[in-house]
Amino acid sequence: MIGVGEVLISEERIQQRIQEMADRISEDYAGKDVVLVGVLKGAFMLMSDLARKIDLPLEFDFMAVSSYGSATMTSGVVRILKDLDYEITGRHVLLVEDIIDSGLTLNYLLKYLNGRKPASLEVCALLRKSGIQQVDLDVRYEGFEIPAQFVIGYGLDHDQLYRNLPYIAFLDEKHKS
Repeated sequence: MIGVGEVLISEERIQQRIQEMADRISEDYAGKDVVLVGVLKGAFMLMSDLARKIDLPLEFDFMAVSSYGSATMTSGVVRILKDLDYEITGRHVLLVEDIIDSGLTLNYLLKYLNGRKPASLEVCALLRKSGIQQVDLDVRYEGFEIPAQFVIGYGLDHDQLYRNLPYIAFLDEKHKS
């Protein structure tokens, strides 16, 4: 496919890791009132697959934030484009994120959501880029640590393209902006 470089994580490895995270989440949250909060747009595929594998009744909500625009590096400025629809006070919230780069966006979201007084607030992220976090984050459920390069697929995009790939790949160098 044009724009797609080397495959970094296969569809099979992604699904296996999601099952492992779902099993752990099911065990950790047994008997609790859980709300999955997906960070749009990137986390929609992870949240969908993860939710179907978690063996608990779940509620869903979504937030949309922007810190990239069309660039391949975060701007560091976080804008909330869509806030939660439901109250999370006293609820066990699992924030589902596609990728952690600098960590600035996630750090902002955690502070923002903690202000709403959830019973607990944890993070499930599919990917973490190694060695580039600017803030220390405690990620309870983490899929894969990857090199600090731009990746696409499985919800991750470049200029809104490639989210539909069932695997994670590097963006072909000729297509970076």
